Amino acid sequence: MSKSKSGLTELTEYCDGCDARTPHEVSITLKTESAKQVNREFSREPYRATKCAHCGEETLQRMNDA
Repeated sequence: MSKSKSGLTELTEYCDGCDARTPHEVSITLKTESAKQVNREFSREPYRATKCAHCGEETLQRMNDA
């Protein structure tokens, strides 16, 4: 069975590397921020991950920063 790419995960955004608006793959990922072994599972934060489809530049932005 083949899987098609969802249009919801690809957006056109500005890319610093290309200095232009290009298609980007966008996803949400959980990142553990604590270096301690104790209670690491409680230090996970959501990040918005983007990857430029043209040049491959990747960025992570913490979602809980106001």
